[in-house]
Amino acid sequence: MSISSQPAFHFPTAEIEVERAVAELRYGRPVVVTEGERKLAVVALDCVAPSLFDQFAEVTENRHSLLLTAPRATRLGISGNRDVVTPLAGLSFDDASRMAYALGAERPAVWQPADTLATQSTELARLALLLPAMVLADVTAIGDRFAACCEIASSRLKGADVARQRFEKIVRTRVPLKDLGDSDFVVFRGGLAQKDQVAIIVGKPDVSKTVPIRIHSSCITGDLCGSLKCDCGDQLRNGLTLLKQAGGGVLLYLDQEGRGTGIGAKMRAYGYQHLGLDTIDADAELGLAEDHRRYEAAVAMLRHLGIARVAVYTNNPTKIAGLELGGIEVEARSPVTGRVTAENENYLRTKTLRAGHMLDLETLVAAE
Repeated sequence: MSISSQPAFHFPTAEIEVERAVAELRYGRPVVVTEGERKLAVVALDCVAPSLFDQFAEVTENRHSLLLTAPRATRLGISGNRDVVTPLAGLSFDDASRMAYALGAERPAVWQPADTLATQSTELARLALLLPAMVLADVTAIGDRFAACCEIASSRLKGADVARQRFEKIVRTRVPLKDLGDSDFVVFRGGLAQKDQVAIIVGKPDVSKTVPIRIHSSCITGDLCGSLKCDCGDQLRNGLTLLKQAGGGVLLYLDQEGRGTGIGAKMRAYGYQHLGLDTIDADAELGLAEDHRRYEAAVAMLRHLGIARVAVYTNNPTKIAGLELGGIEVEARSPVTGRVTAENENYLRTKTLRAGHMLDLETLVAAE
């Protein structure tokens, strides 16, 4: 048998392209996003080194621009609620960074609406858990200068993380929990970057019936360290208790720090909150929408566990919508509350008044 006829590995091309592009962007290297014959080179200002930023400017002959998402553009006083691009010729790395996410930055003198390809580049930043401040340049005519860079078709980015929500159960192990008794931790692996997600099964729920569940997004500051700025730690522990009181249920612990933006963006937003901004406006200063979380992973995990009907402990209507979109029947909802403190009261008010969470905050405050 000749060497050429030997069997070879074959991988799903689209998935590999997305994984590689995300990794390259996080390393601070350019990625070329294509649409037909057009090529757009992009780097994420969040992690590119100043020296590479300068090199990018030189290679593109100072025809590079900065993309400002609609939330950031609005904070800078640009009307229209749309993504825009502004030229960066003559501006330093610090100048660009200030315009992209600093408080009190001046509105750029020149800008124009971002085209579809430029806007789609922010999807790559979202998948990479980076701020969507993209430095970009049309390199269709000089593509050879970026021949060594990772290249990906923009069509690969549409719904990339949804398409990859295929999970496998890795292990199921008994874990005794304080005040809850024996529980099972079930680890699933899948999705973009093959993250591990955890289902905590409290008691022995009957999966042939309606199963009480809670979807809880990870919060290092609240869950692990007892941050007073949020109620996440309380919701985690109270949610587990409610599942036990219901006779058993499942808590899905999802790796979605900072409402899906990552720990880096979350800490930047915390800094702005210390200066008086609420959580939504702080995220908007960073170019982020109010909530980037997705729930396809939760749906996949429930299906692996044989659960089709649920009663959800949540205050967040988007979690219910995400489950129903995935074909999970939601038969009931109950609230999960935590302690209201001086440090988190404004945070809870923002969630209720601006993010639509279903909380009777005034009653909770009065009870404290």
